[in-house]
Order: sequence, then C-alpha cells, then structure tokens
Amino acid sequence: MLRLSLRRGLRSGLDFSRRASFATSTAHSKFAILFPGQGAQYVGMGKDLYDTYPVARDVFEQANETLGEDLASLMFAGDQDKLTLTANAQPAILVTSIALFRVFESEYKLDLLKHCAYVLGHSLGEYSALVAVGALDLGDAVKLVRLRGQAMQESVSQRTEPTAMTALVLQGTSIDALKTHLGAIQPMLPSGEVAQLANINSSKQVVLSGTRRGVGLAVQELQARRLAARAIDLPVSAPFHCSLMAPAADTMREALRNITFRTPVLPIITNVLGEPVSDPAQFPELLVRQVTHTVQWLASQHYCQDHGIQDFISFGPGRVLANLLKRELPKATIRPIATTNDIKQFRL
Repeated sequence: MLRLSLRRGLRSGLDFSRRASFATSTAHSKFAILFPGQGAQYVGMGKDLYDTYPVARDVFEQANETLGEDLASLMFAGDQDKLTLTANAQPAILVTSIALFRVFESEYKLDLLKHCAYVLGHSLGEYSALVAVGALDLGDAVKLVRLRGQAMQESVSQRTEPTAMTALVLQGTSIDALKTHLGAIQPMLPSGEVAQLANINSSKQVVLSGTRRGVGLAVQELQARRLAARAIDLPVSAPFHCSLMAPAADTMREALRNITFRTPVLPIITNVLGEPVSDPAQFPELLVRQVTHTVQWLASQHYCQDHGIQDFISFGPGRVLANLLKRELPKATIRPIATTNDIKQFRL
C-alpha cells in the first residue's frame, strides 16, 4: 500500500521530500543565515515569489505602500538602469531577500532560536538581517535603505572628480600586510585623492573605494609590488564604505534617532565589528559607522567557523555570497535560496 501510495504521489506531481521540516527533523545542526548587499539586483527578481506565495506578496505590497510607489513593478518588469540606481536597488534587494526568507520560514517551519546560531548581512544586507531577527520593522527598514541609497548618491553628486570602487584579487600577501601597504600608499597620493579599503570579502579578495584617480594609483602601486593580481572596476554609482560617504553617514545618524530597535532573537554579526551584537542600543551607531567603514566580511565568516558553524543558508538574489563563502571555507555547506525553485528543491 505504501509503494502504491508513493507511486500515486509521484504521478500527481507531489514532492514528498518537502514534507520534511525543521520542526520534525533532528538530522541537522545549527546554521548561520546570510543576506546579500547591493549588486545582486536584476529585473525579474522576486516575481516568481510574488506569483506563487501570498506571504511573499504581502512583503512586496507592504514595501509599495511604505514607499508610496510601485517598486514591485520596477523589479519585475522595469528598466535595469533605473533598478540599478542605488536608491532603488537597496530597497529592492532587501524586499526580495525578506520575501525569500518569509516563504522559507513558513514552508519549512523554521524557528530561528532553535535552528540558527547567527544572522549576518553584507553591507545593505545587515538591514535584512535586522528585519529577519525581529530587531527592525520591515517598513522602517525599507524607508531607511531608500534614504541610505539616496544619501550615498548625493554624497558625491556635487563632487567634480569621478569616484570608483575596484575589486582586487590578492596574491602572495595577507590582509594585514595589505593594510600596511595601503596605509603607506595613501600619503603618497595627490592631495584630495582617496583610496580606502571598503570590503574585506575573503582572504583573497578585497574592494578599494574612493576617487577614481586615487583608487587607480593605489591599484597600480599594489600590482607593482606584486600584492594584487587582477583588478576589476565595479559598476557602482558611488564609492561606498569610505570617508567620501561621511555626508551620508550624517544623514543616517539623524534618521536612525527616530527608529525603534528591539532585542533580536539571534545575535547579528555586524559588518563593522565582525562579531555578534545583541544589544539593540548598539545598532544605530553601528549602522552609521557602516556607511564609511570597512565591511569585515572575512572576519564575520571566520567568526562563524571558529564557533562551530559549518552550515549556511543565504537568502537573496544572486549567489555572490555563496560563492565567496565556499572559496573561503571549502569544508562548509552553503545553500543559496534565490528563487522559488531553490525553495522547492531545498533538502534538510
């Protein structure tokens, strides 16, 4: 009878593997949840969620209502250049990430306190992390990241010199040695030029941010010293996570004074510290500092590893974080949830 029932189920298209849930499974250890930052956006992202799951549709509609505009339509069928604008990309990625998380949470009976150890987000993704663990309301997060994107763009809109962000693949050097060399290079740059460490993404990949000339000169010097191999200019509209973003940090400090943060159900490994924080009183200042300070993603990953975490799930468009983590921690298990299909195919 069981075999017959199974055959009937397969013929009817039922996916019996999805009957498993975190609530009933004992064959898993605690894991960490990841959320991506800007750069993962693409037209069409999230539409499969909106069309399939009411819980996801609620997330998109709440964002539309909060912003007073149809962000969902821009995401599903809009212009890629308009979606890529920082003020649009940031809320779009946050909303998609939370919609994916909410659907997964519902479908698999996920209990963060029981099943997870830490939550962390890359840059913008830190706001997604705060929403996921109940420290920040979704509506407040959507308004904040829209403002954050606008403020970041406006920070450089009046500058006459162009800005840049460049990813570097390192060779034959450590992160500490790279920092030492960058510290020596900065005073050598012409007056007004900036080249600072924006992201430490892995032991082999970092991102420099600043003025275009300053970053270009710093890259040339690092390559001449055989510390960096490839250099890839990033298609961004502002130099994130460097001192040029100081006006944006001031804007965010003022806005965050009016936001209520709650104690998260799980610690959040923050970008600025690379270690967990649970005190809601610390979140506003850390989010302000994040705008101009280095994203400590390498330290964040290794904190998880050093505390026994080998399983990770990322929620959000694209697979950049999954690829970074797999290269840095090859023994870890990382499962990206970026589409409806990823949710349906997930295995405990």
